[in-house]
Amino acid sequence: MKKLNLPVYFYGFTAMLFWGMSFIWTTILLRYYQPVTIIFLRLVISSCFLFLIILFFRKYEHIQKKDFGLLLLSAVFNPFLYFLGENNGLKFTTPAITSAIIATIPVFSPVVAYVYFREKISFPHIAGIVLCFSGIIIMLINKQYSLMVDPRGLYFLSGAVLAALIYSVLLKKLTYRYSPLTIISLQNLIGVFLFLPLFLVFNFQHFMKVRMNFEILSSLFLLAILASSVSYIFYTITLRSIGISKANIYTNLIPVFTTVFSYFIISELFTAGKIAGILMVIAGVFISEKKLRRQ
Repeated sequence: MKKLNLPVYFYGFTAMLFWGMSFIWTTILLRYYQPVTIIFLRLVISSCFLFLIILFFRKYEHIQKKDFGLLLLSAVFNPFLYFLGENNGLKFTTPAITSAIIATIPVFSPVVAYVYFREKISFPHIAGIVLCFSGIIIMLINKQYSLMVDPRGLYFLSGAVLAALIYSVLLKKLTYRYSPLTIISLQNLIGVFLFLPLFLVFNFQHFMKVRMNFEILSSLFLLAILASSVSYIFYTITLRSIGISKANIYTNLIPVFTTVFSYFIISELFTAGKIAGILMVIAGVFISEKKLRRQ
């Protein structure tokens, strides 16, 4: 398959657009299915799509035995743990709030870098963390100072953020040896087998009772092909080209896309506090990367 000679920002921008939309497509599917069912079907379709590309363009790569464990471990964190956290979090919150919390991932990347590599955390990073937390609190608290969302959603989303941070470290190691297409194809396939027992035991009977319609099919295929296939390949290309911290800067765009499209597609209501909170989260991510952008 001929490599597209496109600017790296095209890959980053497009990946975030599809990921921003993924929260909306998932919200639509949650009207019909449980989170595990959505994830399982999403990964099955994505895996079939990606392996068809590999077969058609003959993009086979031999996986070294020493990397089997790393591939399996990375798949445990993403798609398995990350999607469990994200989809269950979305079930108890809204697309805008979910995307804003997920957008804090790059803010906490320096914390992971400190734990793994003992890199110092700069003042802009600390300021960005404080601003992001403040923005999230504004989004979640109403005028009576009580939570506007189910706390379970926050627990799940916090787990998704943690899983994504660990995954980014593991993914970086794999990008030195394999193509994005190979990495994402294998991780999604492993994810299918990880989710299969949960789907069969807990969700299969409910899945069989739901009658398929156009809204389900369109949302599911858009989610699987664009968000679980194309976006991850584009993001991996971006990660390999400019590194973890710079690639994560693009996540600023996710809550913007989600906020705009969720208003028009699913008519999500936005208060002044929610909008202000989202803007604070985006500003916090930019501030945390200020030093990096100067370099």
